[in-house]
Amino acid sequence: MSEPLERIAAALERLAPPPVAPPDFTAASAFVWHTGPDRLEPVSEVAQIDLGLLVGIDRSRDTLLANTEQFAAGHAANNALLWGARGMGKSSLVKAVHAAVLARGHALTLIELARDDLASVPRLLALLRAAAPRRFVLFCDDLSFSADDQHYKSLKAVLDGGIEGRPSNVLLYATSNRRHLMPRDMIENERSTAINPSEAVEEKVSLSDRFGLWLGFHPCGQDEYLAMIAGYCAAWGLEIDPATLRAEAIEWQATRGARSGRVAWQYFTDLAGRRGLAL
Repeated sequence: MSEPLERIAAALERLAPPPVAPPDFTAASAFVWHTGPDRLEPVSEVAQIDLGLLVGIDRSRDTLLANTEQFAAGHAANNALLWGARGMGKSSLVKAVHAAVLARGHALTLIELARDDLASVPRLLALLRAAAPRRFVLFCDDLSFSADDQHYKSLKAVLDGGIEGRPSNVLLYATSNRRHLMPRDMIENERSTAINPSEAVEEKVSLSDRFGLWLGFHPCGQDEYLAMIAGYCAAWGLEIDPATLRAEAIEWQATRGARSGRVAWQYFTDLAGRRGLAL
């Protein structure tokens, strides 16, 4: 080989990313996927809440828990899209279900995947496919797409798997505030400007149809909101007069202009801090 070609070959080798070393999946029960270079970083302690403290989402909780247990036991299971009102426990439910399945003696690894890293999904799937029979749940939080976003095409590699098919030891759980993963005004705009309105948004809207489970989360009522706070107080042993708790909690949500599990937790954090309690 001539000297110029040798220099070019050497330069290309330096530019090419090194092969990903097989991670030690026994190091942790949860990992975060990073790119540049590709790697799975173990999470020593997952930020999670006890499953029993998630109030007002009983049906979604039971459905996702059953689906996850089926998968961890080696049985058939569906990808799941958790969509709906913000602050109502979508992300918390995924992490709590993972912890509950581990507590019941199943081996299951949770891998968090950022939306911006969806293009790297085929490389991640190849890594996880080689780790079978170990089973993995990919978790993509706050998933949504804009009009010119091409990341949704990469997501199909997880949901459909292309010619190889999705690895049987991998599931995808995603959360989104949008049922169809794209804003309604964008859907209407595509329909109004396209030659064939029905085809204009079919590709992107149909992406959500590829999730076998759709679990909806809706704004909570006042009774559910107060029950969430009462559950936190009981779990951390914080004693307070019920009438005082109710008055303070209602005033807190009024100043925020909303009721949700997140607002309930924020009030409880404030209350615990005032009472000298570390969470």
